[in-house]
Amino acid sequence: MIPMTLEEIARVVGASLHDVREARALVTAPSAVDSREVVPGGLFAATAGARVDGHDYAAAAIAVGAVAVLAARPVGVPALVVEDVQLALGLLARHLLGRISPAVIGLTGSVGKTTTKDLLAQVLERHAATVATDRSFNNELGLPLTVLRADAGTRYLVLEMGAGRKGDLRYLTGIAPPHVGLVLNVGTAHVERMGAGPADVAEAKGELVEALAPDGFALLNADDPYVMGMAGRTRARILLYGRSARAQVRAEDVRMTGRARTAFELVTPCGRAAVELDLIGEHQVSNALAAAAVATALGLGAAEIARGLNAARRRSAGRLEIVERPDGVTVVDDAFNASPESMRAGLRAVKALAGARRTVAVLGAMGQQADASRARHAEMGRLVADLRFDVLITVGSGDPLAMAQAAESAGQGVAVHTAEDVAGALRLAGALVEPGDVVFVKASSEIGLGACARALAAPPS
Repeated sequence: MIPMTLEEIARVVGASLHDVREARALVTAPSAVDSREVVPGGLFAATAGARVDGHDYAAAAIAVGAVAVLAARPVGVPALVVEDVQLALGLLARHLLGRISPAVIGLTGSVGKTTTKDLLAQVLERHAATVATDRSFNNELGLPLTVLRADAGTRYLVLEMGAGRKGDLRYLTGIAPPHVGLVLNVGTAHVERMGAGPADVAEAKGELVEALAPDGFALLNADDPYVMGMAGRTRARILLYGRSARAQVRAEDVRMTGRARTAFELVTPCGRAAVELDLIGEHQVSNALAAAAVATALGLGAAEIARGLNAARRRSAGRLEIVERPDGVTVVDDAFNASPESMRAGLRAVKALAGARRTVAVLGAMGQQADASRARHAEMGRLVADLRFDVLITVGSGDPLAMAQAAESAGQGVAVHTAEDVAGALRLAGALVEPGDVVFVKASSEIGLGACARALAAPPS
């Protein structure tokens, strides 16, 4: 964070000062929207959520060291009062970027954003000072918070950009205009809010490449026709990545290694290098290539990129997170979120990891699938059966029951059980899981199956 006075911040965001004794007091640390994450010298942004109102925690934030509160009303402690706290955070982030000059990398896609962001950050960190999105802070609040962590020494600013509806990426790129724009894929995530199908999702995701200047880079997935369709929507230079022969950054000789990891030969315009990932699943090749494409656009060589990818480890919880219990049970927690694309990839990765071991899938609903939701859940049930999982536990009514019915009807011998809620799923899994099993837990985040995964990962009493 570049130090700024309260007076300067007020001018930038159009705030009035309330209960402020010293207008020239300096904010020297990043901002936070959770009072528990405030650090001394920071700014606390009081936002009103569905469950809590940050204004109620203003005094607590000041007590732990916040210089002031960015608020929508006076709160009895030093505050910068604005009409719209979210908008003010965006204005402040844009102002900070005007004072520093990192290479801004924006990335979006239906699946794989966070894993790709984590891989890319680990490649770039070896080269120069890098700030990347924390967790999945990829929306209108999270992105400004990430930007406000940057300072004059930041060389690379890696920003995961989520899009729940059309216009979201236009807003985010207005806060942080990218020099490099990476589009991973177009799938069915958020289709309920975006429109009728993948073409509507592509329309929204393409706003990222539309924001690029002519001297920027649009990095497009050559294996995804909807992403390739965005080539005509950008003024920037285009660099293709993927497993297709037409991709300038591509993977050759892809092969599975032990423990369901993947190795390949990385091919770039400036050379080749061997990559062996420490992440499970063949789908990780696409994520690694996406990170490699960004690094290539930024001038890194193939060998340097490969060293970063080879050393990279999983950073974000709930994304194919593997925990080994003392009794030999392996729990794979992929419960942060779910779409048909990520569900398919996860199921296949877990089967590859398990080998001959017994497999148990604990699966909940995939949200925002619109009118095709029931059919897509049934498809996942059939896939569980086709992959020969031994046990399936579905969680919840409605669409998860369609998953259970499809798995049972497939006739592949999977033992199907249904649970009404997360607590019921945990009870069932506790009774059905045997020493040595591999257990896969996945659903959309609102289902709350992460708690089930964490409980299953705990050593048995």
